Amino acid sequence: MPDDKPLPPSPTPATTAPDAAPRPPAGARAHPRRREAGARTPRPGAEHRTPRPEAGARTPRPAAHRTPSRRLTAPAAGRSNAVHPGAWWLWALGLATAASRTNNPLLLGLLVGVAGYVVAARKTDAPWARSYTAFIRIGLFVVGVRLVFNLVLGSPIPGSHTLFTLPELPLPPWAKGVRVGGRVTAEGMLFALYDGARLATLLICVGAANALANPARLLKSLPGALYEAGVAVVVAMTFAPNMVADVVRLRTARRLRGRPTGGIKAIAQIGLPVLEGALERSVAVAASMDARGYGRTAQVPAAVRHTTTALTLGGLLGVCAGTYGLLASEGAGYGIPVLLGGLLACLAGLRLGGRRQIRTRYRPDRWAIRSWLVAGSGMAVAALTLWAGTYAPEALTLGVVPLTAPGLPLWPALSLLAGLLPAFVAPVPAKESP
Repeated sequence: MPDDKPLPPSPTPATTAPDAAPRPPAGARAHPRRREAGARTPRPGAEHRTPRPEAGARTPRPAAHRTPSRRLTAPAAGRSNAVHPGAWWLWALGLATAASRTNNPLLLGLLVGVAGYVVAARKTDAPWARSYTAFIRIGLFVVGVRLVFNLVLGSPIPGSHTLFTLPELPLPPWAKGVRVGGRVTAEGMLFALYDGARLATLLICVGAANALANPARLLKSLPGALYEAGVAVVVAMTFAPNMVADVVRLRTARRLRGRPTGGIKAIAQIGLPVLEGALERSVAVAASMDARGYGRTAQVPAAVRHTTTALTLGGLLGVCAGTYGLLASEGAGYGIPVLLGGLLACLAGLRLGGRRQIRTRYRPDRWAIRSWLVAGSGMAVAALTLWAGTYAPEALTLGVVPLTAPGLPLWPALSLLAGLLPAFVAPVPAKESP
């Protein structure tokens, strides 16, 4: 039959394996990556892998790797939770008030340590945060100047322990009571040291506020009555850093070109481009301020203007008198009431004066709970120190006649530690990567 064709021989067990893959037909090209549908070649090392958990299943984290709760730690600083700059100034002024009420060098050193620890824990990488070390140098310079003045001009403190005697300069009769040179006593030098240390601590507390408070945000938070003054200060504060940056840039360019950066000639060649750039920047700032409508005021009745002036001036006088009462030992009784009255009068005058300004404020800073805690810690230090002056005045104000070693009173020292609260409640600033 033409349809009958011989069948191919059947494969024998010796030539065909039971699990062998079928060969492709003759003339077909087998692709090395082409696999049979449904067949999957396992990768090397796949037998050692753990299977993935099912959808919705959550693998519990081991207890050793669990992170502690963030409720007990301060959060990272941001625009929404940053401490108000006024809170930092109130905290620093509270420490300064405590420093003004004592001349005990141990308590003053503790105040400097408290301020330094808070600055080290919560300062940012901004340029103004580097001013704290400059204030420390200024404080040490003040102590040195106070000792030198005591050496040259003498001290009103009588003393029996003479260290050395300087040649005394004779003065005319009209300068009676003033002497230059003469006997230098240990009591006078110790009194000068205590006095200089107190003034240096005041400066260091102010330096802590400068290092922690953003000056631009502080001026932005000023009331409307101080609007023009705030604008002028902001322009001045931005003018100086830009000038310093121009000087650094020009000196670097001269150094790369192999030109000298020191000497009168180099200073003159650097100063002219810096002044030219500063003038151009000032003109640009003035034009932009004029385009944005700076300087416009609203119509306010004359009675409101006069009332505002009277309240503001009277309040400032009350603040000055109250501050003097707090700083002076004999005015502690009337210092706090007069200071509070002056502050209330100033706030009322500033509130009325703000009606003259037509302006809006973009994203104003809020007094959150952390800002109140920061400001309250400084006020607590001031209040506890004032209270300590009633039950332990000899521990806060040391005498130098006779000579005695200073001691560290327990309760006043513990009250100063309340100033460490901002180091734990204030948000942690973000550090720039090196």
